[in-house]
Amino acid sequence: MSKEQKNAPGAEKTVKRRTYYARRKKAAVQAPANQPAAAAASVQAPGKAAEGKRRKSSAATRGVKGKVTPVRLTMLGGLNEIGKNIMLFEYGNDAFLIDCGMEFPDDDMFGVDVVLPDFSYLDKVADKVRGIFLTHGHEDHIGGLPYLLKKHPFPLYGTRLTLALVEGKLKEHGLNNITMNVVKPGQVVPVGSLSVEFVHVNHSIPDAVALAIKTPLGYVIHTGDFKIDCTPILGDMIDLGRFGELGRAGVLLLMADSTNAERPGYTPSERVVGESFANLFTKAQKKRIIIATFSSNLHRIQQIIDASAHDKRKVAVSGRSMVNVVSIANELGYLTIPDGIMVDIDEINRYPKEKMTIITTGSQGEPMSALTRMAFSEHRKVDVGPDDYIIISATPIPGNEKTVGKVINELMKRGCDVVYEKMYDVHVSGHACQEELKLIHGLTRPHYFIPVHGEQKHMVKHAALAQLMGMPAKNILIPDIGKVIEITPSKMEVAGTVPAGRVLVDGLGIGDVGSIVLRDRKHLAEDGLIVVVAAVDTVAGILVSGPDIVSRGFVYVRESEELIEQARRLAADVLQTCCNQDARDWSAMKARVREELSRMLFQKTKKSPMILPVILEV
Repeated sequence: MSKEQKNAPGAEKTVKRRTYYARRKKAAVQAPANQPAAAAASVQAPGKAAEGKRRKSSAATRGVKGKVTPVRLTMLGGLNEIGKNIMLFEYGNDAFLIDCGMEFPDDDMFGVDVVLPDFSYLDKVADKVRGIFLTHGHEDHIGGLPYLLKKHPFPLYGTRLTLALVEGKLKEHGLNNITMNVVKPGQVVPVGSLSVEFVHVNHSIPDAVALAIKTPLGYVIHTGDFKIDCTPILGDMIDLGRFGELGRAGVLLLMADSTNAERPGYTPSERVVGESFANLFTKAQKKRIIIATFSSNLHRIQQIIDASAHDKRKVAVSGRSMVNVVSIANELGYLTIPDGIMVDIDEINRYPKEKMTIITTGSQGEPMSALTRMAFSEHRKVDVGPDDYIIISATPIPGNEKTVGKVINELMKRGCDVVYEKMYDVHVSGHACQEELKLIHGLTRPHYFIPVHGEQKHMVKHAALAQLMGMPAKNILIPDIGKVIEITPSKMEVAGTVPAGRVLVDGLGIGDVGSIVLRDRKHLAEDGLIVVVAAVDTVAGILVSGPDIVSRGFVYVRESEELIEQARRLAADVLQTCCNQDARDWSAMKARVREELSRMLFQKTKKSPMILPVILEV
């Protein structure tokens, strides 16, 4: 290092970090001479055990011919995407799953209701899966459970609120035979030769936890979704002390939330939103207040109730998921609701508008959500207008900006005052920003690091943060779904690939909509459909009737009669030619009609509709 580099800002910290990792590397080769025997017998921090002590380690860490049994991670979802988080953790003959989420469909997934992970690999290892450990109750972490548990009824482990939300989902799907084990932060659950400890973290939903998995090779920490909130609305702040203790005990691997890895600084406390609500309620004295937020954000809902109680307003809840979550949270004591403040949505017209607050779903502009139906005058109970003050208390998920903007525009057209995230502090994230991520890295001091929960850009940025903290690049792995990762104290590598991807749910059909069906739906949506119907006498080899042309979504027939007639004549000529050659070769006949019509229609319109020939034999 040059003299200028030594004097540069932060150079001293960089030198210390490099020295720290150099010492760890050296310790992996040669153990300290004065290390107590008791310490050698305990689980060592990754990289700190000497080669001699590795040879004397318990047989539990070794497989056939003295090889070290690796920790195996199979990434089935949640990487390079926002949603459908699920991972298989294996060590020897012991295995369990971490989370099982879903994802909402993109705009190009026409007709699809839900996107699930591909569970097919679990059929091969189901016999050794001991259960599913849940980090929290958001849909991207629990939404896929009913679909997996129908085939593999694994026991569930989670906190009280998380399992209460899961229970409601399972009842909807008729699943009443699933074992649910309620755990508390700090509790340790044995899983064969492993154990899983639940560590309290802060997030935008209560009862969120990280998982500290104790293996014979050291701890593996999975943070789940988290942030550091020193002034949480409900419960205690994140258990940073325990993360520090785990770091001292020895962390083989850290897997940490990457959602906000691009954002510098710290995520603001949820109490910032409460202060904004107080100011906005003052501005809306003469109007009804409608607030759209995530149904699972109980901290936000509690602050809305508190602000409404302060202004002596009644509160109603709209939206199926919002009603369910508020009911469950109130029953379990996660919400503090003053007596007499809640009213049914059917009763809102009994009260003056300026004394009414409505909490609703639809912060992401979902087509069937309550707020969207209000914006387009399709809501049966709520009619919005100039007397409404609407607050959208959420940030659009990437890809939803356009739909959210459309809802805002419609609300404004109806004269509503609309406040959204960019205008005031009406939303804070539930995910850690860069300085919070650095703090977790510093406390846990992992030997290896895998960024999870985010798109590629988020995980790459998180990997760069780990390197900034002094971790060697060779100890960091950015995986993708379907990859099997094997980890020992000496190496971390991709050891294979398993089937992974997405399974689409459309109505009652699971997996029956694939890429070909989506391609056809996209084709129909873009260019429409032409159906050619004709009858052929196969004995005489003549065209008996037709062809008739039916157009849907291609052109307006009444204004394109000449084009349709040209298409009909061309189809008739092609069919008659085919009849003269071989009237029984149906496949060739349909293909010829499709090719000739497609060529002609593209020349005339520059559009390529889907062409479906229907030939009847008489």
